[in-house]
Amino acid sequence: MTDKIVAENLSKVFGDDPDEALELIRSGKTKDEVLAQTGQTIGVHSVDFSVAEGEVFVVMGLSGSGKSTLVRMLNRLIDASDGAIYLDGEDVCTANAAALRRLRLEKITMVFQHFALFPHKTVLENVEYGLKIAGVAPDERRDRARAALDKVGLSAWGDSRPAALSGGMQQRVGLARGLAVDPEILLMDEPFSALDPLIRRDMQNELLALQRELKKTIVFITHDLDEALTLGDRIAIMKEGRFVQVGTAEEIVGNPADDYVAAFTQDIDRARVFDAQSVMDVPEALDLDHDDPSTARRRLDDLRRDSLHVLAKGELAGIVTRRSLAQVEGRRGASLGDALQHEAPTARPDTRLSSLYGACRSGLPVAITDDSGEFIGVVTPEAVFDLLAQDNTTPRAPGTPADEHSADAAPALSA
Repeated sequence: MTDKIVAENLSKVFGDDPDEALELIRSGKTKDEVLAQTGQTIGVHSVDFSVAEGEVFVVMGLSGSGKSTLVRMLNRLIDASDGAIYLDGEDVCTANAAALRRLRLEKITMVFQHFALFPHKTVLENVEYGLKIAGVAPDERRDRARAALDKVGLSAWGDSRPAALSGGMQQRVGLARGLAVDPEILLMDEPFSALDPLIRRDMQNELLALQRELKKTIVFITHDLDEALTLGDRIAIMKEGRFVQVGTAEEIVGNPADDYVAAFTQDIDRARVFDAQSVMDVPEALDLDHDDPSTARRRLDDLRRDSLHVLAKGELAGIVTRRSLAQVEGRRGASLGDALQHEAPTARPDTRLSSLYGACRSGLPVAITDDSGEFIGVVTPEAVFDLLAQDNTTPRAPGTPADEHSADAAPALSA
């Protein structure tokens, strides 16, 4: 997969002598010690990461962790003190004014937390604004603005003023304005944090739906781990200007890099994070045309299982259990089909464990099938409950390799 964004050794110091501050932080001084000694603030320190084309990369951290500074460095709203940023191989940090303007107009756009709408302009005029700055002809920019409003479900509100819209609708306008210029990269700085919880969840779902259609490269900033886990293909946990851990939701919740990450993840509902594939076992099965109750019983004993799925001409036909076999064993002429239970729970590999509770309640293993219906694995209720019962408050053991994008482990979270 092609990298759309690459950041190398990225640092930002707010102060008059960044080199002095960076030298101190590299020597082991803390941010507070650097501030006390030099009066300068370390915003971001030695961050390396890449974002693949079409990926949603979420940077999550508490207030003051450096995440908003980081995202503003990507389009040079804030200049880096050290390091490099490449967009499709083009160095943003060394781009001249003309090149930077082109990047901002054609490749990368930003959606802000507080909407930043013009109150005196209509919704349609707000969405047109970026296109107007880019010099797009009036008829074309109006058509593109209307198309963007349609994508976010606000086509009927084009002639309204922003004040007539709810907070969630205003944020949709901000998103439409970003989409109207058809950017390759969307930077989103806590865009939903000012919204009520229910509206916020709606916006998250809407963004995911749009992403399935548009497949933009997105860098999304948030202080909310639930939001990060919902949206991110990968997530970077940031503390004191550095990345503590980078990984998928499953990697971060299931294998926290240190006490800081473990503290964030300890209250997360693991059933919403892990999917069937994470606990899937090999797809052992019987053949309806070749096996009989006796061979089925032996297979159960050999595999130490209480049930097995049954295939008919390669397709899933149902399941047999020790109980259903016992009811036909000894019966003259009994076939495997006589013990077959046709109603057997099934799921896809990406089904969240929270959606498997009903199936697990039956006590039967769940057959995992791919998009073509092929039987590719099995999930037992025991495997689901074992994973959910695991302690995810313990950080990764010392010496265990971290994700290749992760920074050095950060100090433990203070009480």
